[in-house]
Amino acid sequence: MIDQTFSLDGFDGAGAGPLYLQLQRRIAEAIATGRLAPGASLPPERDMASLTGLSRVTVRKAVAALVADGQVVQRRGSGTFVAPKVEKLEQALSLLTSFTEDMARRGKGVESLWLSRQITSPSPEEVMALGLGAGDQVVRLERVRRSDGIPLAIERAALSSASLPDPSVVETSLYAVLESRGLRPVRAVQRISAANLGARDADLLDVPVGAAGLRIERIGYLPSGRVVEFTRSVYRGDAYDFAVELTLAPRPERTAP
Repeated sequence: MIDQTFSLDGFDGAGAGPLYLQLQRRIAEAIATGRLAPGASLPPERDMASLTGLSRVTVRKAVAALVADGQVVQRRGSGTFVAPKVEKLEQALSLLTSFTEDMARRGKGVESLWLSRQITSPSPEEVMALGLGAGDQVVRLERVRRSDGIPLAIERAALSSASLPDPSVVETSLYAVLESRGLRPVRAVQRISAANLGARDADLLDVPVGAAGLRIERIGYLPSGRVVEFTRSVYRGDAYDFAVELTLAPRPERTAP
């Protein structure tokens, strides 16, 4: 099947458009029909050039276009692979839940790739968001959240070290740990904005640089009104739809003249 995709036959240098585009379409069709399955590796650039009779410049241009479309991913030192199929997830904005709880409701497993768990001095933004005082320290938790092996989000949470003295106790759900300490947030203010992903975040989420993403900033509050959580997350734009239920605002009562 791969031999058919990368065969010499079928390229038209006259009227079927640029050769790189013809190769791009051929590979895209193989992906769409399942001849190239998610996770399958493409031959190295020089092998594709040899198999198709095209120049390496033409092959490189076709692969770059497929990467930009999110159909294949390139991993340094490993090669080029068909991108995994990502199921679109709908997330209700009216519920205050953790990523772990979200996936559990859908019957999906959760994995965390930990990037950092540390206690450090807070940034000015963290001091303001968490209401920290002079000399207070902050716990920073940074991890990639995966479901079924697919990276979906990068979470960067900050909390007062008084709320979480030992960050290593967080293995799966931060909210479960906070609940065990009587510190689970009961309400939150959340802001969502669109973003094009930079090189580091794109690499962590296994998407092309510049791919569409969603930046979500959440400030979580205890029943007392004290801030307990300041989390800045990045979600894959191709994996999430955020939904909110709207109701008609009550009409103001008319007063008698």
